[in-house]
Amino acid sequence: AFFIFRLLLFFTEMDRIDDTVSLINILKAFGMGIRFDIVITGYIMFFPSLFLLIQYIVNKRFELLHRIAFYWILVLFSIAFIISAADIPYFNQFFSRFSIGAFEWISNFDFVVKMIVEEPKYIIAVVPFAVVYYLFYRMLKVIFKKYNQSVSNQPKSTIFFGFRILITLLLLVFIFIGVRGRVQKKSPIRIGTAYFCEDPFLNQLGLNPVFTFMRSYLDSLDPDNESISLMDNEDAVKNVRKYYHITNTEYASPIARKIIPDSISANKPNVIVVIMESMSAAKMKRYGNTDNLTPFLDSLSMHSVYFDKYYTAGEHTFNGVFSTLFSFPALYRFHPLKQIKQYMGIAYTLKNIGYSTSYFTTHDGQFDNIEGFLHANYFDHIISQSNYPNEEVKTTLGVPDDFMFRFSMPILNDFSQSGKPFFAAFMTASDHGPYYIPEYFKPHTSDIKKQIVEYADWSLGRFIQLARKQKWFDNTIFVFTADHGAALKVSYPIPLNYHHSPLIIYAPKLLEPKTYENISGQIDIFPTIMGLIKQPYINNTLGVDLINEGRKYAIINGDDKVAVLDNKFLFILKGDTEKSLYIYSEKDKKNRIDEYPEKAKDMETYLRSNLQTYQYMLKNNLTSFHEK
Repeated sequence: AFFIFRLLLFFTEMDRIDDTVSLINILKAFGMGIRFDIVITGYIMFFPSLFLLIQYIVNKRFELLHRIAFYWILVLFSIAFIISAADIPYFNQFFSRFSIGAFEWISNFDFVVKMIVEEPKYIIAVVPFAVVYYLFYRMLKVIFKKYNQSVSNQPKSTIFFGFRILITLLLLVFIFIGVRGRVQKKSPIRIGTAYFCEDPFLNQLGLNPVFTFMRSYLDSLDPDNESISLMDNEDAVKNVRKYYHITNTEYASPIARKIIPDSISANKPNVIVVIMESMSAAKMKRYGNTDNLTPFLDSLSMHSVYFDKYYTAGEHTFNGVFSTLFSFPALYRFHPLKQIKQYMGIAYTLKNIGYSTSYFTTHDGQFDNIEGFLHANYFDHIISQSNYPNEEVKTTLGVPDDFMFRFSMPILNDFSQSGKPFFAAFMTASDHGPYYIPEYFKPHTSDIKKQIVEYADWSLGRFIQLARKQKWFDNTIFVFTADHGAALKVSYPIPLNYHHSPLIIYAPKLLEPKTYENISGQIDIFPTIMGLIKQPYINNTLGVDLINEGRKYAIINGDDKVAVLDNKFLFILKGDTEKSLYIYSEKDKKNRIDEYPEKAKDMETYLRSNLQTYQYMLKNNLTSFHEK
């Protein structure tokens, strides 16, 4: 049964298998899968086997033990099959096997269920589960029926009694070995055991999603994992102050520094940030995509301030919103929006110099606790599904992107007419299942996943067309970024396409087009905007002004692993000991950590220092502003 789900996962990800992947390695991955499947089977079967073997030894059937064993096996394997089925679309989305990260949205359970029901592709998980469950139930009944007959037909002699004890002990030993997953090694099988080659997909294919889920759950219960402990706090803060050239000591926060531009502008332009759902740079013609999915973004990037090597912080929308607006990296599986803490992000800073602040989303404002969190962090207005006409709500994800943009125009006009500059953030949703394409949009491709990218790009173009007609357009800076990308092609344990995204800053009357090749990150958007509008402020974040300061490394997060990269190297840290270094600029898949130990050490120290400093600030309530 587990093999069936693994085979389905393999077929849904077939496009990741290219000519460089050998048949031998594919077979090895499936062989590794058998080992992990036996581990889970052994855990589930230990107690019911014990119950049944007791009956076997004493040559007598106990009805209660018999029923407990039957329902134990039926219920636990059913749960295992549900996880295995859910793992397929989960992996398709995140390029990661099922974990407790899937339950980040448990507080929005009804929202997530509706989203799943409305997306036809999830039938690939539901139908196989129904078939496997039915066949498993029927076979289990047959097995137990035959078992009942065998118990009643056992010989009664003392010799056979001793034989039954021997058989029982042998079977229990086999189960124990199966649970360990290995014989000679001191430690039992680990997730890292599955990583046997350079192909990131095959390395994960052998894992059992029940194993990865239980491992992540047990890790979450460990008190040592409640907060990260990557290095000493004092050393981390010292390193970060050095990285960011911070010398002042006047603020309680160790990273707070006052930024004063060379010349302060009397003009305060409006700022609009559009966070695009799943917009990987790999979807653009600029990066080699031949389907012409993003003609608007491709054209706009040529007439804007553009950052060619820009990477988003995490894998989830809440990571993208948080890092864009508040300039801190994603911290493993930490969900920053669920804890109402105050940050000195872009809304706080702009509001303090006279801006109105607003956030537009297509769907329910309560999802991910976004509305409450943003209101607590200096956003004046949250425009969400409850503000739109009911007839325009098409799916669980609310209204289509272009309707949200059209709906926003009179609101933005009102903000402009108030006499204050405005800041507005938009979060699109169309490029996320359940997909909905309005009948008035006609895509040229046939694949729904490509059509939805076409529609999302067209909606952005319509937004700029409408904005050009407004009086405030000439004095507005538009920033286009993504919440995260998409795992279109994967070469490393953290898919770079899931993080490499466009960062476009467009203001034809205010900024000259220019392309920057330096490494840049999502957490840098807020300080970069402040540099463009030329206003003094206190930067109490881990972001930098990409134009006037520059960044050493960008930090990205893959939930159970973190990484840093520059223009050439990619360093990945999983847990506390699993480390790898790749020359990703040359598309090299070989781990080069032994060849460049000093580079790996420098990148690792940078990564640990930044994340530990952020953790230190969270624990000591230093993300908001206060002097010593």
